[in-house]
This record gives sequence, C-alpha cells and structure tokens, in this order.
Amino acid sequence: MTTMIPAWVNGKLTPVEKLEVHQRGLRHKAISVFVMRGRETLIQRRALGKYHTPGLWANACCTHPFWEEPALTCAKRRLDEELGISGLRLDHRDQVEYRADVGGGLTEHELVEIYVAEAVALTDVTPNPAEVMDTAWVDLSDLARQTQTTPERFTPWLRIYLAEHMDSIFTA
Repeated sequence: MTTMIPAWVNGKLTPVEKLEVHQRGLRHKAISVFVMRGRETLIQRRALGKYHTPGLWANACCTHPFWEEPALTCAKRRLDEELGISGLRLDHRDQVEYRADVGGGLTEHELVEIYVAEAVALTDVTPNPAEVMDTAWVDLSDLARQTQTTPERFTPWLRIYLAEHMDSIFTA
C-alpha cells in the first residue's frame, strides 16, 4: 500500500508517496508526541524493520499525517497504532522545522507539530512489534545528556528537539 503524505512541491502542498518524499528530501508535514510522567518521558526504540533509523531511540511517537488528515487526529491514531496508548489529552506545544540526513540516501525535511501528553496513571504500553522494539521511561534531563554523549543511539529529530527546542516543548 502506498502512503501519500503532504509535501511541498514547487511551493504547493501536494500528496506525495512517503518514500519518495524522503528520497527527494522534500519538505513535508509531520507530528511528534512526547508522553510525560512528571519529569520522565516515554521513549521508543524503532523496530529493525523500519526503512530509516531502525534500532534508534526516539520520542514516544513520530510520524507523518495522511494527505488531508489533521495533525491532532494523526497524533492520536499513531499513539494507539505504535504503542497501544489511547485516551490521553494531547497539548500542542510547538511547530518545528528541521532537515536531517537519516541514512541510506534519505532526508527528513519536516514541518513538525509537536504535542505533549501527561500520563501520570499510564501503566499499559503495548508496543506494535512492527513499529517498536522496546520502550523506556527516562528522566528528561538524563535523556538530553544521553543524546549529546551517545548521539548515535538516538534519531536525529530527537537530538534536535532536545538540543534546540526544550523550552518551547516542555515549558507549558
């Protein structure tokens, strides 16, 4: 099945196949979700079958909305599909644009809507093995340090968020 995502081609938002977007390095829409439990954040290790950045640690959820899918709808859908998490209130915190080489000749050039959910009572995380190979709760400050001391373990976008956008994402 071909996944069409919103990307800018010649200055116009157009549905483009997801892999083509990354091969061409087109600017495209994305979402990222941080699930918090006090000062801890839920991170996921991407499944080895992912076509880019397999086995790297990322924030709870990050993906691309389908063509004409609202960002909030996408964020809720993917939290459930990737981690079996539903029912959390997602607060929009920021819009971030970044460009990063993700290996294999692929480039992420994303305009990302970032959401944060507080999940104090969350006990049931059920990762989809096709998407996620592991999860962990990590102190946010410790995670920020780890992304600097061992960057090769983390996705480029997580490193960018924690190095350049901590205040706008985590200060409500």
